[in-house]
Amino acid sequence: MKIGIMGGTFDPIHNGHLMLGQAAYETFHLDQIWFMPNGHPPHKDRNTIESDVDDRIEMVRLAIGGKEEFRLELYEACRKEVSYSYSTLEFFNKIYPEDEFYFIIGADSLFAIETWAHPERIFPACTVLATYRDEINTRAEMEAQIQYLTQKYDARIWILATPLMSVSSSELRREIKRGKSIAAYVPSSVEDYIIRNHLYERNGSI
Repeated sequence: MKIGIMGGTFDPIHNGHLMLGQAAYETFHLDQIWFMPNGHPPHKDRNTIESDVDDRIEMVRLAIGGKEEFRLELYEACRKEVSYSYSTLEFFNKIYPEDEFYFIIGADSLFAIETWAHPERIFPACTVLATYRDEINTRAEMEAQIQYLTQKYDARIWILATPLMSVSSSELRREIKRGKSIAAYVPSSVEDYIIRNHLYERNGSI
């Protein structure tokens, strides 16, 4: 199978994540998209993650419910150790040797990937899909970075054009703290879960 992997804190998962997964699925004719919540991501201070891993898992489960092309993958969420992309990808290649993995990352990650742990071990383990949202002057820069990484690491990198949806999890958390509705940006099941469990409220359990 051809499997796309979307990692993230998903704090909370929102429609932009789902649109990105759908775009990768359709554009590259993938068989599945795995949504993989991080347990202990190396690039984020744990204090900036405002809901616990069980809540983030449940929100992903609710968001992708009923979509056969989407799957919840708990490998990183269940690990007590910090999860590094290279080790996760190598693990999947070992466990599923007949499958092909497509690692979906943002444009910012494409430029920062050499600061990640063992980038030389990431590229042999997957094809990278780097998202592009039609922002001014970024396409040429991305193509130059792809050419550089391809030559240096023999990487396989493709640009994934995606719809422009100006939303981020951090912005949604701020809106909730202000008492604003986020119904336009998350599936209704996720909004209901957030409200029911008082997630991200200024005085709630976060």
